[in-house]
Parts: sequence; C-alpha cells; structure tokens
Amino acid sequence: MRQHVNPLSSNFNQIEKLPSLSEMFGDSKSNLHLDIGCAAGEFLFDLALGNTSWNYLGIEIREKLVKNAKLKVIEREIKNLYFIFGNANNILNDMQNKFIIKNIKSISFYFPDPWFKKRHYKRRVIQPGFVNMLSNSLQKGTLIFIKTDVKDLFNYMDCTISSNFHFKTIDKKDFNYSESFNPIKLKTDREKYVIYNQLDIYEKIYIKI
Repeated sequence: MRQHVNPLSSNFNQIEKLPSLSEMFGDSKSNLHLDIGCAAGEFLFDLALGNTSWNYLGIEIREKLVKNAKLKVIEREIKNLYFIFGNANNILNDMQNKFIIKNIKSISFYFPDPWFKKRHYKRRVIQPGFVNMLSNSLQKGTLIFIKTDVKDLFNYMDCTISSNFHFKTIDKKDFNYSESFNPIKLKTDREKYVIYNQLDIYEKIYIKI
C-alpha cells in the first residue's frame, strides 16, 4: 500500500504523550525492536507471535493503518506488540519520548517510501539529522537494519548512515539472526513480492559503536 503522506506536514507537529513501556507491553524488560514505517503491521504481528521473548514497536504515518493494527492487537490479546501513529522523526526527537530510544535494541527501516523525485528527498525517513539524533541517543551495540528494492534509495540510506562515525557496518554473512529480533528470518509482504518477481534486494546492518 503506497498511499503518499507528506511527513513534513504541520499535521504531525503535535506529539502525543506516549504510555510507558510497562503500559505498552506485558513484560517491559524484554528486548525492544522498533520498526519505522510498519504499514499495516503484518510483519510485526508475525514477529510478535513467533518470538514472544521480544517486544515490538511499530511507527506508521498513516493513521487508519495504525488504528486497525491497534484493534487487532486488542482482539488477539498480544502483549508484546504496540503501534504508534505519526512522523517517526518528530516522535523520537521529542524529549518526553526519549525513553523509547534509550531502550531500543534494534531498528528496522524496511522498504520505506523512496520518494523518487529529487525535490522530495527531504521527505525520506532517513535524514542526516535523524541519524545524528540516533547516534547520540542509542545505546552502544544497538543495531540498524535497512532493506529496499530501490538501488538509488539504498545508496542514499547507506551513505547517510555510514557518514556518521558512530555507526559501522556488520558483515551480513557473519550476523547471527538467532539472537536478533527476527530469529526465524520472517519476511515482509513487500519482500515476498520482490522475491516472487525476482527483483533485487539491497540490505545492510549497522551497529552503534
């Protein structure tokens, strides 16, 4: 679902106070993974149900998708999954929400909106200022995962993250997924579509040093 929403709209300037981790999750001490741009949340539902030892938090800019996902969480009585509506940049930059950043073990940016036109690059979720904020706030050892089927977008994200000296690349072939947020290597709907159509996937993992 590619419904374009301008993340720079003033509609996203007002930030709601978020509940504490103990209010979001049944066990607030579990490792926390953040998925930015989680869409309808199907990937996170699969992860939460398949790996109950982690907590999963999704941020999505399309309000209807978040409302529907929250209803499904309640209906299915899932205790390790929570959804937030809004612009991730604004939400995580807000001082009252810094507790989220400080508790995150990993973040994924999977198949984000590419915003192909050059004048729209400023709308892409990964921006130098956002990466700088993450580098200053994340715990040492926190992982960032990026994945896309758009080569230009991958190069842009990789360059933006790699330009920050607080992050270094992890060789994917040496990475132990069994200890990560996705131990059984579940795939997003977009990734399944890309694989089915035999398109290229570009991905990288970074660690905060």
